[in-house]
Amino acid sequence: MPSLPVSPLMVGEACSVDSAINGSRSASNTTFVLQYLTRKHPDKLKMIATKLTKALGITVPVVQGGMQWVGLPKLVAAVSEAGGLGILTALTQPSPDALRDAIRKTKTLTKKPFGVNITILPTINPPDYEGYARVAVGEGIRIFETAGNNPGPLIKFFKASTASEGCFVIHKCTTIRHAKSAARMGVDFLSIDGLECAGHPGEEDIGGLVLLARAAQELSIPYIASGGFADARGLVSALALGAEGVNMGTRFMCTEESEIHPNIKQKIIDSSEQDTVHIFRTLHNTARVFKNKVSQEVVRLERRPGGAKFEELRDLVSGQRGRVVYENGDPDYGIWSAGIAMGLIKDAPSCEVLLRRIENEAEGIISGLSNLVVANEKARL
Repeated sequence: MPSLPVSPLMVGEACSVDSAINGSRSASNTTFVLQYLTRKHPDKLKMIATKLTKALGITVPVVQGGMQWVGLPKLVAAVSEAGGLGILTALTQPSPDALRDAIRKTKTLTKKPFGVNITILPTINPPDYEGYARVAVGEGIRIFETAGNNPGPLIKFFKASTASEGCFVIHKCTTIRHAKSAARMGVDFLSIDGLECAGHPGEEDIGGLVLLARAAQELSIPYIASGGFADARGLVSALALGAEGVNMGTRFMCTEESEIHPNIKQKIIDSSEQDTVHIFRTLHNTARVFKNKVSQEVVRLERRPGGAKFEELRDLVSGQRGRVVYENGDPDYGIWSAGIAMGLIKDAPSCEVLLRRIENEAEGIISGLSNLVVANEKARL
């Protein structure tokens, strides 16, 4: 079947009719199925088409951004199968060889496009960024999400490598000046990350509403919106602000295919937009994380007269402790990322159900907005 925004139930309905009428024993009669769906469900054969969907061959303008310890093959494949763009997080894997295995596993779960995220952040022992990049390119990955400090060498590698000819690079930025710099480096798309996001929102505290509008004024290449997006209203608002789609992280953590502990998914559902906190403010490496005992202790230490040195915080903020949170389900065991989109999350559906819901509701909202434009005569009545 072609990639269309129809539910499996609708396709099954069409295939059953096909079998009854034509004696077909499979869904191979694509022409009949499409004709049936066109007659019975014409509204479901529509899709929101943007520069993002056209460039990547996806049917829903939603990207599952890279998330440490979360961007694993099962989730990535489920997002891509549902019509979005799933992204593996390279540094979740302990080595480039492990990333190779993850890419190959994802390919067994979906034949649709997916990408790889490589994030460059300050660290005492830098990982083998080049090794991860070479493995991804060698395995045929053509879509990359980059983020963090000095992405120039990675971008140059992706664009110059013969093996990655035709590659597509999305770079995540938290300021317009950084976005312009990335554009000069040759990225294809930008991901504009507002203050609402989980993880690192930068140091300028600009919310998405203004940041995206500024992007529309200033940028010469397309962009998607990141930070605070979890539903159809968010997608439509991003499109209105000039974005070609949205990036969702926290929302995808809370899906059936996300492999984090069910307790953490329920904690997200039970929480509100007030249940996050910024850490590392005094170290100028701000991160939005879930508000728990550990993150509140970090904030307390930072607010002491004279602040805190990283060495004093190291054990509290250990990435390995954050990983254990997702494994053992104790939300207070360590630091874990969460955005204020938590306030919008009320369930943990499959990625298929989530993206169909967002797509269908977004189409309804867009149609409803068109009704606001009326002839002058009607407006006066």
